Amino acid sequence: MRAINLMFDSLNRHMVAPYVDATPHLPNFARLAARTVTFDKFYAGSMPCMPARRELHTGRQNFLHRSWGPLEPFDDSVPSLLSENGIHTHLASDHTHYWEDGGATYHTRYTTWEFARGQEGDPWKGIVGATDTRTSPVVRMRAQDAVNRRYMQTEQKHSQTRTVDAGIDFITTNAGADDWMLQIELFDPHEPFFAPERFRGGRGLQDEATNDWPAYRRVLESEDEVDRVRDEYLALLDMCDHSLGRVLDAMDEYGLWDDTMLIVNTDHGFLLGEHGWWAKGITPWFNELVHVPMFLWDPRTGARGIRDERLAQTVDIPLTILEFFGIEATPDMIGQPLTAHSDGHDGALFGVYGGHVNVTDGRYVYMRAADDVSNSPLEEFTLMPTHMRARFSVAELGDWVPAEPFTFTKGLRTMRTETSAVWFNSWQHGTLLFDLDSDPRQLHPIVDDEVELRMTELLVDLMRRGDAPDSQYVRLGLPAEGPVDAAHLRARAHRDRAERNLVPLPHEHELTALDLLELPLDDLLLEPRFRSVVERHAPDIAHTEILGLAPDSSLISIATRAGVPADALKALDADLAVARAGS
Repeated sequence: MRAINLMFDSLNRHMVAPYVDATPHLPNFARLAARTVTFDKFYAGSMPCMPARRELHTGRQNFLHRSWGPLEPFDDSVPSLLSENGIHTHLASDHTHYWEDGGATYHTRYTTWEFARGQEGDPWKGIVGATDTRTSPVVRMRAQDAVNRRYMQTEQKHSQTRTVDAGIDFITTNAGADDWMLQIELFDPHEPFFAPERFRGGRGLQDEATNDWPAYRRVLESEDEVDRVRDEYLALLDMCDHSLGRVLDAMDEYGLWDDTMLIVNTDHGFLLGEHGWWAKGITPWFNELVHVPMFLWDPRTGARGIRDERLAQTVDIPLTILEFFGIEATPDMIGQPLTAHSDGHDGALFGVYGGHVNVTDGRYVYMRAADDVSNSPLEEFTLMPTHMRARFSVAELGDWVPAEPFTFTKGLRTMRTETSAVWFNSWQHGTLLFDLDSDPRQLHPIVDDEVELRMTELLVDLMRRGDAPDSQYVRLGLPAEGPVDAAHLRARAHRDRAERNLVPLPHEHELTALDLLELPLDDLLLEPRFRSVVERHAPDIAHTEILGLAPDSSLISIATRAGVPADALKALDADLAVARAGS
């Protein structure tokens, strides 16, 4: 028995076959669908990158207990379980987060592993003076990415190609062997959308890329600029299709279809202007981000070219692999193996630490927001105090207290720290309820007390099954114990705020006082005539200390993170222009 898991990052379901007719540009996804079972109701769980990979090891969600971080000492790890049962596991990846603070305990769970350097500002090639070590991490990362690209000027040198080369080399070397699991994990089509020229040319992109790395914010660019970014993504997606074809070719060449399971999946999607947003994270978790593609070939059943309507999630993938190799899941795993006798889930829980806590039953999607603008209380529980690319600070560790064990911590007490998640604060978006049957694009939230009550009950039930901390119930205004009732509903109360924030911002070229909107807020408020405009249309941000904003925050930067809705931004723009003209 052998298994191959080909995993992409940020692969959009609505852009690949058979979910859409993308065959002319993406023939290998169509080829894949013909050879596998395509899942139609497959959802992500804990997000983004490393929380999703923790699910692939542990078979359970983690976003209610901690933020981005490594595997914990009490975590089960499917690659480790496979190794303990005589299955050789191998990881080939260019996903740089595996080798950083906040992710450095995952790859060592595999029997063997190899890494292709160069993705997303990976601190790889050193050129003195090309990056300024005193600048912010984001600025340094983009500068380092420009350095790395100098060393990946051909398709053969691209980190995606080198990763697939490594995976196929493992297949070639071990095609005659039994008892192995290969994970080929590609960082692409995650941003930056850096694709070789032959794929860019296929999408009509002939000149140098000028915007292949959109910021995590609301869209301000023109429709033409949005289309250009989308084409850059599609060019990289074309390369991913080519890489998929190489893996399928290896399956054909070595006759692996007879006894080798194949899983092709992703962690989440990526917004390319939908809902007026770029990227992910600070947005509500719309279906473009969480309703993800998933393909399964199980040689024991031979099912192929069909669709599976069961509600399934990322947590089911590791249990599917364990079951295939005849290994029992651990008691702490909450996923289900995607075998023919599995019924699927009654609900799918998903979200990001400190953001909306979401649930779907396959028809309705319920996004529960923080009950208060403070987004508190919010607590983190860990024995591995690292964040994304950073250790916990001395200040964070100065006030930690021991927490009582959770059901899944193997009797261990964790470090409990109080924290905040301004970046992911869901309060401004409000609680949202969508009916996918009548509104598949999630453009019009509904207010239906009966449906919301049922979805809130489902949400609370799944939180309790996962042993969510009491602080999460308080943060969301939900009962940790006892029944859910009408007093716990929020969609009606949040409707006005939610609907205002669903409206996309105006494009930059439509704003007449853009220079004032881009001025640091502290400077803008020094001028009484401008302060009066801000106090009239955005009174909550007239004092930056209230929101804990960065010193250089401007009205436009706050608006791009949903701090100022579209109607207020338009009013600010118009009245600031009038105030300046009246000077």
